[in-house]
Amino acid sequence: MAAAVGAGALRGPVRSLLWAGWGGGCRRFWAPSGGSPAADASSGSGALSPFDRRLKRKQKNWAALQAEPAKCDYLREEVGSRMADRVFDIPRTFPLALDVGSGRGYIAQHLTKETVEKLIQVDIAENALKNTVESEIPTFNVVADEEFLPFKEDTFDLVLSSLSLHWVNDLPRAFREIHQVLKPDGVFIGAMFGGDTLYELRCSLQLAELEREGGFSPHVSPFTAVSDLGHLLSRAGFNTLTVDTDEIQVNYPGLFEVMEDLQGMGESNCSWNRKPLLHRETMLAAAAIYQEMYGNSDGSVPATFQIYYMIGWKFHESQARPAQRGSATVSLGDLAKIDGLLSRGKK
Repeated sequence: MAAAVGAGALRGPVRSLLWAGWGGGCRRFWAPSGGSPAADASSGSGALSPFDRRLKRKQKNWAALQAEPAKCDYLREEVGSRMADRVFDIPRTFPLALDVGSGRGYIAQHLTKETVEKLIQVDIAENALKNTVESEIPTFNVVADEEFLPFKEDTFDLVLSSLSLHWVNDLPRAFREIHQVLKPDGVFIGAMFGGDTLYELRCSLQLAELEREGGFSPHVSPFTAVSDLGHLLSRAGFNTLTVDTDEIQVNYPGLFEVMEDLQGMGESNCSWNRKPLLHRETMLAAAAIYQEMYGNSDGSVPATFQIYYMIGWKFHESQARPAQRGSATVSLGDLAKIDGLLSRGKK
């Protein structure tokens, strides 16, 4: 089922886990993701731009063109399912929703028409949008950068983002963009990798480099701390915030299989200060350290993915608000007297 979204909404020019999709169609719109000074600045190196966004786009496009792209989608599909569960927890129907950093449509395949009537999927990688999984709901694809959403203010009833925002250079700006395109009383539901993600791989590579080369470079990208998320969302204008964490542990035959699947997910490191190559001896040492420090009894090794889930609402007059400070008519100190009052009542 194909659905068209008016151009007026745009601003300016365990691997066996597979889900059956419903017959659905989509339309694509390629929005300009560069050319502006802001967009160009986001791709430059520096303290404010830790990630090479052009390289990330290439990595995701390469992953989407593999013969079996679904082979490495198990993590994204699992998180996409958990994101859909959070949408189902809200007892309302969303006429128009946006999925920021949608990839191949990992959330859309779990949603229903009764919950979301239309969905726009945005991703920086055009090959991922050309190869989306089937969905029951009508979808409309837009190629654009997550930091520069090409939509008008107050457009969407719901904005989703799953495992994409950890690669943006300016997370506060991305949150502001999301808040801006939400309608009043609209909700943002997001998921992103947390700071303990792949700590086994990070420690193994660092110890191997220290041993073999006398120093180490970052091979796993930096992540946002959960303590910062609430503050960033609040600064962007969201209220009634909820932030929680979860962990997913996946077992692999060894370190090389971990790195192979990360590449297949499009999750290879794209930090500007990354080390482009690792010596063979260092990699072998890292694999041995990984097995020695974290290996399971069956010979496999675990890889931990920490997930931050966040929910934030855009203000509307109908929303419940806390009472003004000092307006309470009962003191909390009176709670200590309740037992005495109850015992007297029984007598």
